[in-house]
Amino acid sequence: MNSALSIFRALADSTRLRIVALLRSMELSVGELAQVLGQSQPRVSRHVKILCDAGLTERRKEGSWVFVALGADHKVQPILQAFDSWNEQDHWTIADEARLAAVRADRASAAAEWFETNAGQWDAIRSLHVAESQVEAAMARALGDGSLGQLVDIGTGTGRMIELFGPKARQALGIDRSSEMLRLARVKLSEQGLDNTELRQADLYALPLSDGGADTAILHHVLHFAQQPGAAIGEAGRVLSDGGRLLIVDFAPHEREELRTRDAHARLGFSDEQVLGWFASAGLSPVSVETLEGGELTVKLWLGRKTGEEIREVKAA
Repeated sequence: MNSALSIFRALADSTRLRIVALLRSMELSVGELAQVLGQSQPRVSRHVKILCDAGLTERRKEGSWVFVALGADHKVQPILQAFDSWNEQDHWTIADEARLAAVRADRASAAAEWFETNAGQWDAIRSLHVAESQVEAAMARALGDGSLGQLVDIGTGTGRMIELFGPKARQALGIDRSSEMLRLARVKLSEQGLDNTELRQADLYALPLSDGGADTAILHHVLHFAQQPGAAIGEAGRVLSDGGRLLIVDFAPHEREELRTRDAHARLGFSDEQVLGWFASAGLSPVSVETLEGGELTVKLWLGRKTGEEIREVKAA
């Protein structure tokens, strides 16, 4: 009863109702919530604290930013079901959705501009961490020696993952939003003579594959650019066949704030808890987790499978 009372008290304010509705669409920083709601950041922070105290939202600090997401499903889902059953759209809802679309557009525009500007030096930018040869060797170990079947490289960039793993795939598909990246990838893959490859311009949240259409999916240093990492993993899980595998390579949590402002990183790394939670939501069982230290940033490899497998011992390189 006390939990129910705290939830209803937390929702007894129009701004807090709006915050819950907005977070249903995507995780937002406090500053972005303030932008959408048209309120000051201190005022929004107070509302967020009340929602957090009731378990309806969660706060996560990344450098100087604080991101807010919905809380545990068992508390939040009944509220969202009530929203759906009432199915009401007032002027606030319409205005909030329009401003949220503007936030999405701002994020996407900043990332796209950065990618187009830096496409030619993309591989060099990845050198912030342990040597790429070590990362690639760890990826090869994780994926093993067998055939990769239908491979999809999500956020293929200049096509390095297809260059590396395409020969072990029946067919390889590279996906990227940047036409400039794909242009460079086509040149590189053509030089390698990889005839079993295809490149498409598409969004990582809407992969051009049917359900179960892939056997192996790779997200190599892509997730930290994603506005909605959980949704990206969920979409990768959708296209995997039963027994299909998803390999994510990205950074452990860090405090390099300049990567957000200079290099358009939306997230400053990920914890095992975050990624494995997204795996569970996407219907993926964790297979292995590996940590590669030694560079300015720590690299993590998370491997998940669409059928149940026990998690193996965490390895540290």
